[in-house]
Amino acid sequence: MKLNITDKHFLELVKQGQSLDGIFLLKLLHEGNEIDSLCREHEKISLMKQSLIRKHLISEDGHLYPEGQDLVNFLDSKLTGKIVTKKPIEENDKFLEFWSNYPSTNAFTYKGKTFAGDRALKVKKDECKLKFEKILSEGEYTADDIINALKLEITSKKESSLKFNTNKLTYMQNSATYLHQRSFEPFIELLKTEQEIKEVQIIGGVDI
Repeated sequence: MKLNITDKHFLELVKQGQSLDGIFLLKLLHEGNEIDSLCREHEKISLMKQSLIRKHLISEDGHLYPEGQDLVNFLDSKLTGKIVTKKPIEENDKFLEFWSNYPSTNAFTYKGKTFAGDRALKVKKDECKLKFEKILSEGEYTADDIINALKLEITSKKESSLKFNTNKLTYMQNSATYLHQRSFEPFIELLKTEQEIKEVQIIGGVDI
């Protein structure tokens, strides 16, 4: 395998904070090679892989993200300027919306009443982003499905807190556990059921 790197390519990579070691691993993955065996044989290579994951260039299972593919494409191009990166796909942009809606702690004020909290709920942002995008790549749920399910759960817990005068947001999982355990799924089903009921009611109210 050859890396077609000119001095100008190298300069641009350095400006972008990319290492040639990492670029070589990206090229291996691009050409269909797996790198886990290399990671097991040498700890330094494993650390390189983790660096690529943190930079959002590859996923945990070794698939190139658009940003990683952009770097590979850059090496195969005639250098005319800076590294060109694609605009992230709309679904992945939704992670910021998900993140902004996730409660930072279990302390909150709702409808004029304040509930004290004792722990952080929004944790491990980079890990959450990778997991969020992995779930979307599976194609079963959209970003809006997950976000709407999250909003419903938070509202339900806050309403229940008012009703029983105790902080139900205490039982909310932290963001990383929430995504890894796919805790949004029951609320997605609940939303679908509510939508189906509304559709039946609308149909039932139409005179034919």
